[in-house]
Amino acid sequence: MQYLVSVIDDTAGLATTDEQTAISAFNERLQAEGYWVFAGGLGSPSSATVIDNRGGEAMITDGPFLESKEYLVGFWIIQAPDLDVALKLAAEGSKHCNRKVEVRPFL
Repeated sequence: MQYLVSVIDDTAGLATTDEQTAISAFNERLQAEGYWVFAGGLGSPSSATVIDNRGGEAMITDGPFLESKEYLVGFWIIQAPDLDVALKLAAEGSKHCNRKVEVRPFL
């Protein structure tokens, strides 16, 4: 089963050097133990563009889809045998990146 582990933060600041070192070590562990699928950090919400092409013509809007105090700053996609393992890994990821995370299974 694959899970999306979303990293949530309330600042536009990047990870500190210590946080980045911890994240890199965690990523290496995920890879070594076979949980790794993909991971990445995201630009600030102000760099987002929303595209709505449900009508006759695509509408393009600069800025985030939703104004919020907290937003998605990065993510991991992991492969885990079950939700319990995914939650354990996500708790470790939260500690390493020093931010809240949300876990959701892929359908």
